[in-house]
Amino acid sequence: MASTNMQPAAAGYKDEFDKILPVKPIPGSYGTPVITPIKDRLDFYYFQGQDKYFQSRADKYKSTVVRINVPPGPTMASDPRVIALLDAKTFPVLFDVSKVEKKDVFTGTYMPSTSLTGGYRVCSYLDPSESNHTKIKQLLFTLLASRKDQVIPTFRTNFGALFATMESQVSSSGKSDFNALNDATSFDFLGDAYFGVIPSKTALGSTGPTKASKWLLFQLAPLTSLGLPMVVEELFLHTFPLPPLLARSDYKALYDYFSSAAASALDTAETQLGLSRDEACHNLLFATVFNSYGGMKVLLPGILSWLAKADPTLHARLATEIRGAVAKAGGKVTLEAVQSMELTLSVVYEALRMDPPVKFQYGHAKKDLVIEGYDAKYAVKRGEMLFGYQPMATRDAKVFGETAAQFVGDRFVGSEGRKLLKYVVWSNGPETESPSVSNKQCPGKDLVVLVGRLLVVDFFLRYDTFTAEVGQELLGAKVVVTSLTKATS
Repeated sequence: MASTNMQPAAAGYKDEFDKILPVKPIPGSYGTPVITPIKDRLDFYYFQGQDKYFQSRADKYKSTVVRINVPPGPTMASDPRVIALLDAKTFPVLFDVSKVEKKDVFTGTYMPSTSLTGGYRVCSYLDPSESNHTKIKQLLFTLLASRKDQVIPTFRTNFGALFATMESQVSSSGKSDFNALNDATSFDFLGDAYFGVIPSKTALGSTGPTKASKWLLFQLAPLTSLGLPMVVEELFLHTFPLPPLLARSDYKALYDYFSSAAASALDTAETQLGLSRDEACHNLLFATVFNSYGGMKVLLPGILSWLAKADPTLHARLATEIRGAVAKAGGKVTLEAVQSMELTLSVVYEALRMDPPVKFQYGHAKKDLVIEGYDAKYAVKRGEMLFGYQPMATRDAKVFGETAAQFVGDRFVGSEGRKLLKYVVWSNGPETESPSVSNKQCPGKDLVVLVGRLLVVDFFLRYDTFTAEVGQELLGAKVVVTSLTKATS
């Protein structure tokens, strides 16, 4: 849709809901053990889909705080019972590590075998109260800081080659599968940006993305649908974990790459942070492949998908802003030039709001809590699992108004737009806050936003507009580019 920059009355938001609220029981039901969770899982994957699954329960109980079941359920030895937080007001409780414990809840009620991560509980599964969390997250901060100057040049080199291939494919066959190109390019870019060693130029060759995707599947299979017949998926994906042994050789090849390419970072981990080289390597692999690569597989096609569906006038506005800022910087794409592009940044934030790369958040209540919603307060017992479905929180009409469910490219432009950034929470925390060793916010938060902006920048430096077919695949949007109009100015 065309950008309209329509905003709710932000000043009235606080006044409207700062009132004395009654304490009410949390509505909802977990149903009959085993039977209801499996029925709910079928609704979640096959009969309703994620959005309708959560919205229908919120509608049924007339509440955005509700007791429900979430997959995978008892067949995977996970307790499906959660208290779902489905609005922008209650969702932030999941970020408050004084109230919730984040130990072993990265993938929710189910945790993959540590055999897939070298026998270690990697940083994503650690609570900030655990000593290794501080050490590992500090390692990630140190790595990102040491390589910050490499991000822009390595991105432009790697994605410049992607765009050249995309142009050639569109010219010769009338279409180009952006996701396939992005998978290979993102994997090389991350190795190049983080460690200065391009994976495809090592013993991994071109197999890195395939091995990485297979390893990701072995961890996420119980939480996904591959589009196979329901009976097949229920038996082979949602009832028993895939045997880690079948991913061992792929993981070994990835580990060998990281143990060599990340030698300098591993030296830092060993000599300055007191981490064993082996544990540090498994954590760098996980952070790079699961967090960064997995995120880019979702983020970049997601941005292009929203731009493909947007009014072409947004393309023109982006091209004008981007080319003007680059011209002002002497024809160079500098960090300062990118930071001056307000509309470009807003587009990236809006894509992250509409389709956050990680849709689910979890945490066990550390103590008895009272959670304040819009219309009531709800008592939570210590140990209960809190769950948040982020798309409902970030599309909350009480915050984002009548356009909450629509992509508005310039939503975050200007002072009023910037007031809404605290409700953009894709990074496991508000966009207005920063990651630290004492919280669970993504250490690469700023890098992710920069990479998203760089995609938009380089795209509209090359092209005035484009068209694409947009669909869905396992992790997010599927984008097949069908036409490209090269830049005329």
